[in-house]
Amino acid sequence: MAAAADHAKPAPPLKDELDIVIPTIRNLDFLEMWRPFFEPYHLIIVQDGDPSKTIKVPEGFDYELYNRNDINKMLGPKASCISFKDSACRCFGYMVSKKKYVYTIDDDCFVANDPSGKSINALEQHIKNLLAPSTPFFFNTLYDPFADGADFVRGYPFSLREGVPTAVSHGLWLNIPDYDAPTQLVKPLERNQRYVDAVMTIPKGTLFPMCGMNLAFDRELIGPAMYFGLMGDGQPIGRYDDMWAGWCVKVICDHLGLGVKTGLPYIWHSKASNPFVNLRKEYKGIFWQEEIIPFFQSATLPKDCTTVQKCYIELSKQVKEKLSKVDPYFDKLADAMVTWIEAWDELNPPKPLLKLSNGTAK
Repeated sequence: MAAAADHAKPAPPLKDELDIVIPTIRNLDFLEMWRPFFEPYHLIIVQDGDPSKTIKVPEGFDYELYNRNDINKMLGPKASCISFKDSACRCFGYMVSKKKYVYTIDDDCFVANDPSGKSINALEQHIKNLLAPSTPFFFNTLYDPFADGADFVRGYPFSLREGVPTAVSHGLWLNIPDYDAPTQLVKPLERNQRYVDAVMTIPKGTLFPMCGMNLAFDRELIGPAMYFGLMGDGQPIGRYDDMWAGWCVKVICDHLGLGVKTGLPYIWHSKASNPFVNLRKEYKGIFWQEEIIPFFQSATLPKDCTTVQKCYIELSKQVKEKLSKVDPYFDKLADAMVTWIEAWDELNPPKPLLKLSNGTAK
């Protein structure tokens, strides 16, 4: 019996504390490749497009599936804040999850191999990133000092070596790069073949273009800010959903003293989307981002914004005040940001405080 116990497989990390969120319009055959890594976990599938279409999920996976009818039923009028015909619909999965952590992946992303040819367990690496502290206040030239075989370099302040909690782990991709349409058009054959064995904390005060296809986050720390905006059907812009969320998240993480990591793990991005279709979706955003990014670079939050929700509502006010002059769309987006927080709080009411026998709250 002891010998059998010795050879028992260790339990998957955070098995009961993590949901995998997948937006899709098609059968999820891609899960077969991920089965060794994903099967122990609970999946939340957000079906985009025609709700009457049946999405097939391979047998053996524990999942719940929501389509547009479900979203409308659960959120009522507040369902207007969830994008339609766009992968931004995935953020509904973040809202209905009851777990501490979320990993989200696109259905055209497959298991990548490291330089030795070994399959990369992307989920396991994201979990390592999230469970290790971040160092946003002082850059370590050996990248992540908490990685195996690394440490803080000479001259790194000892007072900062404890780090801060990691809210976001941003993974990368081999094969098809995550390019905008103009870059796709001038580099149609380019493929990313560089595997860089590194994870780093994005410094405080520095924004980054967040990609939602291989992304994990601590839902309890930053979940209410992971809103992918109003994109897709009926909106003048698309393909800026994850980047919008990333800009909001980074400003809030910087304010609350939380960390964002980027680098490992890699996934294999299997197919390029049509650059001409992408250009139609991105066209306005390419111009708008030249004003959006300076807005986020200069955004500050008052000291009384002590929760993610308060920070996000304050950001929505600033979006309405400063970006609505760029286009009326931002008025609509600012209102949707408020609706999103209201819907989040309805589905995720704060836990009641426990009263101890001495009358104090816990």
